[in-house]
Amino acid sequence: MDSIKRKRIVTNEVKRLTLIFKEVDSKKQRTVKGLIDEAAFMRATLTELKEIIQFEGVIDEMSQGDYSIIREHPALKSYNSTIQRYTTVTEKLLNLLPKDTPKTNDDVTEFFDFLNKRVE
Repeated sequence: MDSIKRKRIVTNEVKRLTLIFKEVDSKKQRTVKGLIDEAAFMRATLTELKEIIQFEGVIDEMSQGDYSIIREHPALKSYNSTIQRYTTVTEKLLNLLPKDTPKTNDDVTEFFDFLNKRVE
């Protein structure tokens, strides 16, 4: 993934999440902003790692002198670790939403659906 595509993903994700979390109390906005920035970065990273995994596969052959070993692809390992942290960040964001805000916005519904799929 080139840096332009990565920046576009991050920018679009920041805009999308900022819109979803605009109703959060002004006292919590700095926290929300930081979590949104991290979530956007992780989303771009996950997209990049996913592309690598799709192209190269989940198994990697690593040379060790006269022989080679088969192992889990390093990108898969990074993806699994990052998706866990991404889920944690998004859960923290969701906990900052006002409890009385109706969650009928399509973006919010899509966001909840994504998180529910990750938990299952």
